[in-house]
Amino acid sequence: MKKRITLLLLVLVAALVLTACGENTQAEETTENELETSVVRWNYGTSGNVLVTIAQEMGYFEEEGITLEIVHGTENADAMQLLSSGKVDVVSNAGTSNPLQQIASGVDLTIFGGHMVQGCMPVVARAGTAWNGIEDLIGKRFACNPAYFAFTGAVMDLGYEDPLSAVEWVTYDSYNDALAAVIKGEVDYALMGTGQNYSVNSMEEVEIVTYQGDVMPNYSCCRLVAQTDFVKNNPNTIKAILRVLIRAQQYYEANKEECVKLQAESIGTTEEYVAAYMLNDHYVVHADPLRNSVIRAWGILDKTGFLSDQAKEINIENHINTELYESALSEVIEKYGEQDKEFYDRMLKFYEENNL
Repeated sequence: MKKRITLLLLVLVAALVLTACGENTQAEETTENELETSVVRWNYGTSGNVLVTIAQEMGYFEEEGITLEIVHGTENADAMQLLSSGKVDVVSNAGTSNPLQQIASGVDLTIFGGHMVQGCMPVVARAGTAWNGIEDLIGKRFACNPAYFAFTGAVMDLGYEDPLSAVEWVTYDSYNDALAAVIKGEVDYALMGTGQNYSVNSMEEVEIVTYQGDVMPNYSCCRLVAQTDFVKNNPNTIKAILRVLIRAQQYYEANKEECVKLQAESIGTTEEYVAAYMLNDHYVVHADPLRNSVIRAWGILDKTGFLSDQAKEINIENHINTELYESALSEVIEKYGEQDKEFYDRMLKFYEENNL
């Protein structure tokens, strides 16, 4: 009888232990998915970020439990200063060369996603100017900052070891000044910003001869960047941000006309101004980290002298996190994949082509 009671007690204890383990496991699973921080300070400059605009309009951030605090800065340099000083958590519109130069100088940043793969950045010349390809820049005066690695990289691809000597690079304080230089004949070509498409298309004196995205496809325009400690300490929050942006990208690609209106309202301009670039095929937004293009950009910037000497001691791959994006994409596909299978198949293919 005593043996039976003892055995029964052992079974009950075991059952209680298993139940407790099950409860702990469930609690751990819940904890694993909880946001480490629910308020994210974000800088996207004066040009806005259409994926953020959509996500806020559709309530995607709210669904994930995230509140954005938009911190404004007027220039890319301002954005990087805000980030390096800890005044913002995420920067999305400061290009690729700016964060890479910061990393090269010793600032510990991590690229974990993207905004624009290609900005709709036209190259203009006086009306009637021929364009056969990047070789037309050789020996010419080009109003472009040579830190724009798509052009220096393309010149090197032609076989020129020193692209800074092969082209006469001329820098101006603004795109308007560069445009005026083309009209006056002071330069042969000039790179314009995405926001100049509307005005350039209405001018008779100049014409668009090519786009930066034609010179180097998927060159990597604007990356999602945060301090490395923020990424390491807030993986669930980062994944939630990426889930939001992936869903926003799906909405954007399915509703571009509507998104033109949303973005125009967001940045306080006309729909015609936004449509001039957003409805152009050269304008490509994507939440993907674009690892391979970032590594390519790092190499070009290093070879052309736009990175500090200590860059050679830095493995740039240690500053690109693709795992969180891959995980976020998998989670979004599991939950929403059947709603737009073609889109999510493209997302997976794009990830494989640009990161593996």
